[in-house]
Amino acid sequence: MHVHLRRSLAAVLGVTAVVSAAACGVSGPVANGEPIAFGPAGRTAYPLTFDNCGTKVTFRTPPRRVLILNGTSVGEVESFLMLGLGGSVVANAQSYGVSDDPSMIGRIKALPTGGVTANKNFDVPAEQVLKLRPDLVVSTWSGGFDARKGFATREQLAAAGITSLVNPVNCASGKPDATAAEKTAYKNQSINSSLEFLLLLGRIFDVQKRATELVDGLRARVDAIRRRVAGLPAKKVLIAYPGMAMMNANGLPAVMTGGIYDDVIRAAGGVNAFAGQGENLTRTLSREQLAAAQVDVLVVGLFTPQEKGDAEAAKLFAAYPQWRASRTRTYTVVSDGVYLGPLNAAGVEKIAAAVRSGG
Repeated sequence: MHVHLRRSLAAVLGVTAVVSAAACGVSGPVANGEPIAFGPAGRTAYPLTFDNCGTKVTFRTPPRRVLILNGTSVGEVESFLMLGLGGSVVANAQSYGVSDDPSMIGRIKALPTGGVTANKNFDVPAEQVLKLRPDLVVSTWSGGFDARKGFATREQLAAAGITSLVNPVNCASGKPDATAAEKTAYKNQSINSSLEFLLLLGRIFDVQKRATELVDGLRARVDAIRRRVAGLPAKKVLIAYPGMAMMNANGLPAVMTGGIYDDVIRAAGGVNAFAGQGENLTRTLSREQLAAAQVDVLVVGLFTPQEKGDAEAAKLFAAYPQWRASRTRTYTVVSDGVYLGPLNAAGVEKIAAAVRSGG
């Protein structure tokens, strides 16, 4: 999730997590001064050194004690689990409670928390991180290492012998001195962003074959949908999270647009009803703008387990009967499949089914 939206949710909801919508890297991570090649899977040659958001990181062996910071994300912990790396996690601060892969809920809950608790800025404070003595701390955004928020800095961690890692697509998020390339990368989001992180973890943990096979399978699922919808008229799709109304100044459902949201919708054969307008729209969208939108397919996003997708869709159809989707009752329900993370294929498949059924 973009930085101001991340803060909005954190301020209202504490450590309840939402998967980050993040940018696709302009160039991949760098190892030993050269771009990491995500080619044929091989064994990782240690020491593995690369630049991560302007910080040089070195892995001499696969990490064995990993702390995953909250950052109002769940994409990182899901990536660890899908790669079979849950055994390396000594503390996980990410959670969501609803998922497009229902098995994820229990799998995440089963991970150790390490006894860590969040500070007033809704993540693990520096003293708890250092006491835990992890060998790797993972943050979805650069802001997870901001001393002004009470978090351990990357320099502080390095001095304690702890490696830090930011999901590369989020380098610019929470980084005041972000480079132009990092800012561009943060804006230009895509499904590929999610896959690149899986491949990076595969390299770090020496499970490249596993990561490549997983990514190939996920990409194949998305590509199958792209081929199926190629050449068909694109339907106008609206992604709305009623449970995130605190993110909108007018109390409306959080309408998601730009970056990975647009890419997921495109892959499913649609076009975002507010394509390319970005994070500011989520905050400022007015009731008049929402009423005037062309909506062929409604995508209801679930934020909490208590929400019922069918009921939320019915409420929106009643509030906006002028939408074509309201007349045809065309909708689907997603949760984390449209955010940065390994479940984009599930999100694409759900939306594509609704797009094709929309008449």
